Amino acid sequence: MKAGLALLAALAVAACGSGPVVPDWQAGAHQALAGYTRAYLAGRDRVAGQELALARREVARTGNATAMAAVELKVCALRLASLAGGDCPAFAPLAADADGASRAYAAYLAGHWPAAEASLLPAPQAEVVRGKLGPENLAAVGDPLARLVAAAALLGAGRLSPAGIAMAVETAAEQGWARPLAAWLAFDRERLRAAGDADGAAARQRRIDRVLGTPGR
Repeated sequence: MKAGLALLAALAVAACGSGPVVPDWQAGAHQALAGYTRAYLAGRDRVAGQELALARREVARTGNATAMAAVELKVCALRLASLAGGDCPAFAPLAADADGASRAYAAYLAGHWPAAEASLLPAPQAEVVRGKLGPENLAAVGDPLARLVAAAALLGAGRLSPAGIAMAVETAAEQGWARPLAAWLAFDRERLRAAGDADGAAARQRRIDRVLGTPGR
């Protein structure tokens, strides 16, 4: 990961029980951001909102625009992975003072892919911009969230095949991520309806119903 995005990796270090003592804000922000991620992907909006507010408060204590941007970009990446759009309005007030990598990632999430900035992006997303990562090799992306982000970016660019959609569906299903799973299934349902495949669309709807009916969501 590059620059501002590396702050997320730094936050993860705070979860370790050994090694150098980390600042309180890093430990708090890591825990809250991890909690937000889990709750958002599970579709638990109330918990997600509480955890995100805490993560924002912890990082804001530093006044560091790049650190604050890392949180907002994680929020927008999760939205994109769940087919809720990659625009990142909360990043806009931070853009002037955040680093170039943060600005490049925000542009990527919003569907703008300047090739000259590919080297500033996280590795899988850089490969999407360079045309080296497509639906045929999405499985090579080891991190499931990065795989979903890449799939959503390819979808937005009109470059995702039905096989790629299926890969996104199964990625979300394997992780038990109800929110993106329901979103990808709904997209595939509409694709099948448009193609005249009523049986396939009905099967997708039945699976959506099972996902959305999960107790505790």
